[in-house]
Amino acid sequence: MSASTSPAAARQDSRMAPASTLGVLATLRRAAQVSPELLDGLTVTLALAVVAATARVLVPLAVQQTVDTAILAPGGVDVRRAALLVGVAALGLAVGAGCSALVNVRLFRSSEAGLLTLRSRAFRHVHDLSVLTQNSERRGSLVSRVTSDVDTISMFVQWGGIMLLVSVLQILVATTLMAVYSWQLTLLVWACFLPLLVVLPRLQRGVNRRYAAVREQYGAMLGAVSEAVVGAETIRAYGVAARTQRRIDAAVAGTRRAMVRAQNLVAVVFSSGVLVANLVLAVVVVAGTWLGVAGDLTVGRVLAFLFLVQLFTGPVQMATEILNELQNAISGWRRVLGVLETPVDVPEPGDDVVPSPRGPAALTFTGVGYAYPDGPPVLQGVDLHVAAGTSVAVVGATGSGKTTLAKLVARFMDPTEGAVLLDGVDLRRIASRDLRRRVVLVPQEGFLFDGTIAENIAYGLRDEGGDRPSTEGSAPQDAERVAQVAAELGLDVWLAELPSGLATPVGQRGELLSAGERQLVALARARLADGDLLLLDEATSAVDPVAEVRIGRALRELARGRTTLTIAHRLSTAEAAHLVVVVHAGRVVEVGTHAELTARDGQYARMHAAWVAQTR
Repeated sequence: MSASTSPAAARQDSRMAPASTLGVLATLRRAAQVSPELLDGLTVTLALAVVAATARVLVPLAVQQTVDTAILAPGGVDVRRAALLVGVAALGLAVGAGCSALVNVRLFRSSEAGLLTLRSRAFRHVHDLSVLTQNSERRGSLVSRVTSDVDTISMFVQWGGIMLLVSVLQILVATTLMAVYSWQLTLLVWACFLPLLVVLPRLQRGVNRRYAAVREQYGAMLGAVSEAVVGAETIRAYGVAARTQRRIDAAVAGTRRAMVRAQNLVAVVFSSGVLVANLVLAVVVVAGTWLGVAGDLTVGRVLAFLFLVQLFTGPVQMATEILNELQNAISGWRRVLGVLETPVDVPEPGDDVVPSPRGPAALTFTGVGYAYPDGPPVLQGVDLHVAAGTSVAVVGATGSGKTTLAKLVARFMDPTEGAVLLDGVDLRRIASRDLRRRVVLVPQEGFLFDGTIAENIAYGLRDEGGDRPSTEGSAPQDAERVAQVAAELGLDVWLAELPSGLATPVGQRGELLSAGERQLVALARARLADGDLLLLDEATSAVDPVAEVRIGRALRELARGRTTLTIAHRLSTAEAAHLVVVVHAGRVVEVGTHAELTARDGQYARMHAAWVAQTR
């Protein structure tokens, strides 16, 4: 999106689009476009499937020929001919089985390749969505789209797809051969199935709707469970385990009800197929016997026709069940496609991208306004210039818009009005790789990945392309840089007290460390990232006074030659900053040094006086 494109227009559909308006065929076409590997070698696979389906009719042919030309031969039983026919049928069945195995292998390979692409694209797209868009949907539901919904697709593609393909081919071949033997019985068979074919599409649409409800309920259930697992400590602390359990039970029960409703309709569809199949067999036995007595059919042809009816009705029943699985897969596909079709509201710049070389960063807000979708403005008319190398403290009451300012600078979202400029260039015209190289954010809660302290600090390392490399198997020089950064931040004493120093595991989400220790690791990671503009969102709010002094000393060293924007409630940070920016009700109401603002009878002076009184 260029700088002239309206960010509000880009955000006009920030909710997950379920792609529910797509029909089955349209969904399959779209899926093939997203995962073209699904169609790799499809021509050869279809040819092998035709051979496999054709081989299955060799048994009825062998039965007819054996009965009519070997057992009931005019000259008596012809054993050699019977053995020859049986041998040819056995050889054909072996070839068909081999072709069927090859079809399965080829479909499995192509489907796995296609689903790999689908999973990767879905995850990448979820990752590219803004934090605002991600927050509009429960995280468990997003995870279910990349995992369980794709697994549903996988089950159909790898099993149902081949069975549906072979079943359709087998029905066509069986119908052709039945027509050769007796066009009258063939018409009778199809006449019995016609009512089912008329009713089936309507039933399938109902199955489709019910399986869509299943996928939605399943995503909601995953969201409720994951939320309870992540928030287990809070749940125990407030004694709301029973209430949480009721929420989870309700989500599980909702999934169960949706699944039962879907399966009830599936049972009706499947039972209808079984009923019609049995009816067809009975009708063919009666009509075939009558035609045989009338001399229109030989004994061998009647027996062969009965075998062909079995080959016909079996796939029809199987196809009915597979179509039900197809509806489940289509529902999953639509949900995944809905993720992929969700517009990225913080997109990469277009052809007007401007290079952003490393160096001291100047930051400018020009008429910046921001409002969350369907919400009131949280920032209005912000005009601010921060010279390169300046340390700025942004202060204000909770909800005044301070954190929103930091998110706009990090380009986690774009302003609805005005522009944020880095060295005079609109952030929307800077490639995200350049922006991430130059702007580093330390959030309020430093998120840690399951691993060691060193591995988490090493997430600040970047390769030549600006991406974060894997922390596994880091080069020795990388380990040295991690240790050096830890020393620069004064973490030596703390690390020496740990069982394994930098190799100490942090646990999932860093739960083996205290809040202050997690923040120390996050700061070390930011130091290693070596950005030109450092954003600190309450970065020292969770540490003890000793750690705060240590971090403050390290941050002062880090800030040399860099622009630092700190969102803070602790006014000790503002006292040490070059510039203090006071935000109130979404507007910048005061800008100046600590000395200048305390000399005025303004918002900052009153905040500072109250803070001093509380700290005495």
